[in-house]
Amino acid sequence: QEQLVESGGGSVQAGGSLRLSCASSKFPDSYYCMAWFRQAPGKEREGVAAIDSGIDYSTSYQDSVKGRFTISKDITKNTLYLQMDSLEPEDTAMYYCAAARGPRRGDWCLYDGSMDVWGKGTLVTISA
Repeated sequence: QEQLVESGGGSVQAGGSLRLSCASSKFPDSYYCMAWFRQAPGKEREGVAAIDSGIDYSTSYQDSVKGRFTISKDITKNTLYLQMDSLEPEDTAMYYCAAARGPRRGDWCLYDGSMDVWGKGTLVTISA
């Protein structure tokens, strides 16, 4: 069964760090790209960071998280990560892992309509 399972969410103070993990039942490079999305209360879901498969594993980020968040994957563990540093209250949201079966790259992987497989999410709460 194709599955993505997120973990690592929690509550931290502003300025702190968290690392989210997404365990994939399939080899990560079997997807064209994988990404992290988030949805804050009362807001639409938005793409946060994405990583392509292939030789260079190029990455894409939403402007608000550039320099603070880092997406990576360990194909030996079938796991996608999101390292989040310098967290702000505005980062509070449910965070979702997603993957694209179809041929998508770069910023296209930050659009939720591009993604085919979704996890159930992990909650991140940042206090001021």
